Parts: sequence; structure tokens; C-alpha cells
Amino acid sequence: MGGWAIAVHGGAGIDPKLPVESQEEAKKLLTRCLNRGISALQSNLSAIDVVELVVRELETDPFFNSGRGSALTTNGTVEMEASIMDGPKRRCGAVSGLTTVKNPISLARLVMDKSPHSYLAFSGAEEFARQQGVEVVDNDYFITQENVGMLKLAKEAKTILFDYRIPSVGLETCSAGVDSPIVMNGLPISVYAPETVGCVVVDSQGRCAAATSTGGLMNKMTGRIGDSPLIGAGTYACDLCGVSCTGEGEAIIRGTLAREVAAVMEYKGLGLQEAVDFVIKERLDEGQAGLIAVSRKGEVAYGFNTTGMFRGCATEDGFMEVGIWE
Repeated sequence: MGGWAIAVHGGAGIDPKLPVESQEEAKKLLTRCLNRGISALQSNLSAIDVVELVVRELETDPFFNSGRGSALTTNGTVEMEASIMDGPKRRCGAVSGLTTVKNPISLARLVMDKSPHSYLAFSGAEEFARQQGVEVVDNDYFITQENVGMLKLAKEAKTILFDYRIPSVGLETCSAGVDSPIVMNGLPISVYAPETVGCVVVDSQGRCAAATSTGGLMNKMTGRIGDSPLIGAGTYACDLCGVSCTGEGEAIIRGTLAREVAAVMEYKGLGLQEAVDFVIKERLDEGQAGLIAVSRKGEVAYGFNTTGMFRGCATEDGFMEVGIWE
């Protein structure tokens, strides 16, 4: 074993016109979360405890799209989803359709630890949350005025809008405009950018874990479920590695992206970074996404085929990096 390692992400696919101030704000948040995870690992917390801790921190800050600050549905409400996976025994928990749970990742952890199931959604997940006594808030808590404005723009453009942080007065100033739309499941969309947060950790005992949380897409249909709560797609951990994905959810689902990293390590004998590179290149078809990963050997890796990915990573030997672009 090569010691502990940790990586965090705030989404893949970033508008190049994102102001420098917003870029710096993102880096500060990623650094804060990374340092919190490092401190926890140095205190010998287990990998599964650390990924939950870090993602809770990301959910609480409104900058990224999870928890408070989540993207809005076409009805102007928030529906959140999350998943968590513990590598040693491949235990997992996932939730979707949450409207009042303050920290979705912690409810996913409770599904894993305190229920006979792996996945709960909508009213069943909300009922389970109340049975477990987790903190709940009004849906308004998650809604920011910035997101209300971006939903209005998305509705006017009749499009799914991915990046609620674009500060322009209209979609026409975004670099990924309607002149060069991306296609999702055969349908064009106008703007592509990050919509997920995640954390992967291997602790000093070589145990891997992964966690992912999101509010989904701006102006999404109510009831839409993306890759983030789907084990093997947006999140996966086993005895070899831990993986969290971000990007075009439908493409990540089709490619079972997170599981593929572990699969090519196991069956093709690839190293962690080789596996990440292979999956990004060969398993996304025409989709756009990114991912972070750690291995039981204490390695950390990331990859993306988008314009940038908010990410940070660190290892026990002193390496630390926080970045956005290539």
C-alpha cells in the first residue's frame, strides 16, 4: 500500500468565459474541502467516513450544484440525488428525488448502513429520512436567486441548462451556444457545464470509497434521474479503486463509466491513470464527462474530455493539486 490519497471534483465542462473571480472562488472551496479531507485522513478516519464528510461540505456551500444551490426543475423546485460506496465489501447506498433533506449524501450513507436496500427514491426516501431523524429543511433553502434567474433563461431558450454559474445576462454570451449544440440522447442542448460534486478516497489501510451528489440539470423534467445515484455509472468503489464521475449523465449511464475504470484495471491489467484515460477515450462515445479516481496503492488520477474540470487531489507523500483547466 502506498498511503492515503484523496480527490474531489465540482463538475466537468466549464464555460471558458467564467470570470476569474468565480474560478478563484471555486479553487478556494475545493482547497478547503481537500484540506478537510486530508485532516480527517491524518486523524485515521476511514475512507467511507471521509468521502461523506467532504461531500457534505460541498453540499452545504451553494457554489456547486448539490445540496444548497442545486439546479432547478422545470417546475422551479429542487430534486437532489446522491450515492456512496464502500470498496472493501462493495456496500452502497443511493437516493433520488430528495426535496427536503439537507445533506443527501448522508441519507445515502444511512440507506447503506441502516436499511435492507441499496436505493431509495422520492417519497420513500423522504419518509426514510424522517424515520432516521436526519436534518430536513424547506425546499426554499436549496433555491438561490441566481438559479431562479438561470431557470428563467433556460425556459426562454427552451433548453436544458447545465451551468447556473454563467454570469451573463443571457445565453447568447455563453461560449457553448446554440450555434454548436451538444446532443443528449439525440436531442440538442445549448449549454454544457458541470452539474455534480464528488469525492474519492483511499485510506492508510488501502480501503477505497467514493461519493457523488448533485442537483441535476437546470430546467430538467421532474422525476429525471441522472448518473450520480447509479452505482457503476456515476459512483463505484471496490478493493481496487474508487471512482466518481461528472458530466453528461446519459452518456455516463450508457458507458457504466465508474465501473469500467475498475473493470479495465481488473481484466486488462491497466494502472489507474491508464484505466482512466482508456475509459474517457473509449467508453463515452460522443458524450462529454470527467472523473476522479484513487487506487488501493495510494494513487490518484483524473481525466476529462470537456473544457476543464473543477478538481483537487492530494496524496500522503505531500503532492497536492487544485485546478480547472488542462
